[in-house]
Amino acid sequence: MSYSQSVESPLGPIALHSNGTALTHLDIGGKVATPQPDTITQTAAEQLAEYFDGQRTHFDLPLAPEGTAFQESIWSALQAIPYGDSLSYGELGLRAGRPGAARAVGAAVGANPLPIVIPCHRVLASDRKITGYSGGDGIPTKKKLLALEGISYR
Repeated sequence: MSYSQSVESPLGPIALHSNGTALTHLDIGGKVATPQPDTITQTAAEQLAEYFDGQRTHFDLPLAPEGTAFQESIWSALQAIPYGDSLSYGELGLRAGRPGAARAVGAAVGANPLPIVIPCHRVLASDRKITGYSGGDGIPTKKKLLALEGISYR
């Protein structure tokens, strides 16, 4: 069974999806036509509101993103980047045990099904430039998330 609901945020609507035991997908800019919330999506909505209010720096939710083993290793490494900090794609690859795989790391970051909760916005180019963002309105959305956390970029 799947569950979903939409929430409003400073980034616009966010659609939350769960399998009944874990959050599986988060779509910045998405709306759910026929909401069917559960405790997972409701808790995610509450924690997102706290994050946007500056009251939460870490999400405490069961997560079940689906991807390849490589993608999942990158998403796991993303979760270790602390609030207010950032890494380059190369540094993220090193942390995930994939040195020299910056392009593949970038593709895995872009495929993250749980942006914000799995903080892919905290990854910048090695020169601290923003190279892209797949959530919401793209780079403007990433800039808002970085500003919220006080992360500087070029």
